[in-house]
Amino acid sequence: MLTTDDEGASRPTSLVIPEGRRATQVYAAVDKVLALPAGTTKKSLAKADLKLPNDAEGNPEGYLFPATYPLGENPTPEKLLTAMVDTANKRFTAAPVAAGAQRNALNVYQAVTIASIVQAEAAAKEDMGKVARVIFNRLERGMPLQMDSTINYALGRSTLKTSEKDTKIDSPYNSYQRMGLPPTPIANPGNEAMSAAINPTPGDWLYFVTVKPGDTRFTADYAEHRRNVDEFNRLQQSASKQAGAGAAT
Repeated sequence: MLTTDDEGASRPTSLVIPEGRRATQVYAAVDKVLALPAGTTKKSLAKADLKLPNDAEGNPEGYLFPATYPLGENPTPEKLLTAMVDTANKRFTAAPVAAGAQRNALNVYQAVTIASIVQAEAAAKEDMGKVARVIFNRLERGMPLQMDSTINYALGRSTLKTSEKDTKIDSPYNSYQRMGLPPTPIANPGNEAMSAAINPTPGDWLYFVTVKPGDTRFTADYAEHRRNVDEFNRLQQSASKQAGAGAAT
């Protein structure tokens, strides 16, 4: 949404934060919409005095709630970040979320962390409850989460391809090597992911893979999961060969 000021130049009147953006992406979006030098918003964190849970230790990841924020008069990074965190606190401390977290033996911060993984991993909204269930089932069985999204977060990237070398990185976000939840959320989840995290779909699934768009397969059987992963890898290889052939012609 743009308005025109006296000089005739267009300037934005609001900032849209989509679901699943990482804090670094939110900072960059604020810098851009306010026409500030890169890095300004991140530096403003210290001055913003954000009302974050103690577990967050000053890191707003997970609490920069995805929504549309009006810029208003004299917008600043501090004002925008405060609006995002205040919105998150209203949503996350409301009765349904707080009670849902408690029902699953979690505190709200842990529920937000699970929701952030669900947001990153689920290929479609209808899969979110099942992804959340896989996370709970793995935690209950003492299995590592083995979520590629946590490794992507550690490496500051987004990719469908995780190598064996990636799974060996030394990071608290390496959920292949470390047990339990990562130390912070890995993105800023929206309402649907949060709802899935506190109301996971009933099921015994321990594994899932999105073989192709619209085809995410959940199973409790490791052999079946391996077959699904092999099919995913075959389709990926075939797609990259076709892309290569297209580039060569």
